[in-house]
Amino acid sequence: MTVKNAGTPQRPLSSVLAEWWAGDVLWSFRRTPYAMVSALVVLTLVLVASFAAVTAPHNPYDLATFNLLDSELPPMWLPEGRAEFPLGTDTQGRDVLSLIIYGTRLSLLVGFASVLFAVVLGVSLGLLSGYSGGWLDAIIMRTADVKLSFPAILVALLINGIARGFLPREYHEAIIIPVLVFSIGMSGWVHYARTVRGIVMVERAKEYVQAARVLGRKPWQIAVLHVLPNTLSPVSVIATINLATAILMEATLSFLGVGMPPTEPSLGTLIKVGNEYMFSGIWWVTVFPSLVLVVLVLAVNLLGDWLRDALNPKLN
Repeated sequence: MTVKNAGTPQRPLSSVLAEWWAGDVLWSFRRTPYAMVSALVVLTLVLVASFAAVTAPHNPYDLATFNLLDSELPPMWLPEGRAEFPLGTDTQGRDVLSLIIYGTRLSLLVGFASVLFAVVLGVSLGLLSGYSGGWLDAIIMRTADVKLSFPAILVALLINGIARGFLPREYHEAIIIPVLVFSIGMSGWVHYARTVRGIVMVERAKEYVQAARVLGRKPWQIAVLHVLPNTLSPVSVIATINLATAILMEATLSFLGVGMPPTEPSLGTLIKVGNEYMFSGIWWVTVFPSLVLVVLVLAVNLLGDWLRDALNPKLN
């Protein structure tokens, strides 16, 4: 099997794959143990959470499976623990392991969606600001400066509170995920906008941009087709690191009671609910979700640190 490319000699697919495998980024990845372990941890958690209906021992949303006689059971290796509930149960008789798997899915969903929203908004504004310049650049950057003067969690709380205030109470649970995604995304777009703006201001003065103008390319075509690809490496690094921040912010909002409801708990909600019963001896409802959250955030942060070093030519 060969790869066809008009105007160039045909190359075997095996040669293309071998060249890709020997690339600088993958070479660095194969020789960085913590990056491989972090990627394995993140991939495992994502797969287990994505297929929660299959991987979870029980369905914590099926009310017909609840039994109050099974409530507050400890992990299976402790006295009175049972093998069908490996990490114990909560005060409603729900399996803690299943709650963690479903909660991780919600936390990852909100994290990925909010980062995607922030990337699209921040890159678009940064590209527009850096390429257009003038008064439009001044307005966008002054808005970014104002945003940076407020803590991200405060911005998220403000947007979340405004959305809840304008919408009827019966719609709060139905729109909680879009509100969380919007509030967390709005608190993180500035990093992308400032980074992309700086790159665009350097790239727009280079010869290939001037050549594209001579050929009659429209400004938006030059910005999107020629300048934008040069911003993908730093944006991917920021997005990876900000994914951990977004997951933590969602957990913080849920812990404060303005995130996911107890009926559809995320990791932050599980920690909040379990924290209320810590002094009653039901420690497992808080400890195990906390450990999963710490491992997930640490793995994503380590992966982001490696990606930053691997894509930085000054460090290679």
